[in-house]
Amino acid sequence: MELTMTTHAGARSAPGSLNDRWHRLALNLFAFVVIAHWAEHIVQAIQVFVLGWPRPQAGGVLGLWIPWLVTSEWMHYGYAVIMLIGFFVLAPGFTGRAKKWWKTALWIQFWHHFEHLLLLVQALTGRNLLGGPVPVSILQLVLPRVELHLFYNLIVFVPMVVAMYFHMRPSPQDRAEMRCTCAVGAAA
Repeated sequence: MELTMTTHAGARSAPGSLNDRWHRLALNLFAFVVIAHWAEHIVQAIQVFVLGWPRPQAGGVLGLWIPWLVTSEWMHYGYAVIMLIGFFVLAPGFTGRAKKWWKTALWIQFWHHFEHLLLLVQALTGRNLLGGPVPVSILQLVLPRVELHLFYNLIVFVPMVVAMYFHMRPSPQDRAEMRCTCAVGAAA
């Protein structure tokens, strides 16, 4: 599905521009958000596994200042949606090998989003999966939440990074199909 739209004069609209002249900036901003999110989960893991904090008190950096926010399923679901939208909207800017890796990250994020939707629905309805005391996702039935989210972030992040690497260092064929200037040595 191509997201590029044109106006009456043939000028590119925002979705098209986002995947050509603004693609590099959009990818950098998206990567910043993803890395900041990673940092939160890493801090939370340090709080649990290194500092020995009880899991309910280990909320990352945000949890130190805004504890109610990190326990909100709305916040987690909102982030999952933002990630999914980012992967979807930026996908048309990718070609060849990079596009395959980007789509892999997108599909994994789609599943991660589904898991957060399941958690949100349980929190809103008060009806927890398998009658449990708290909302749980499907994979959380076999892996605790802190470890599960480290795992999810890893399996989304790795194909995303591989996609960005191939996007910035495309094969000659992939480079010929690119509309953006993300490739190393491309004119900005």
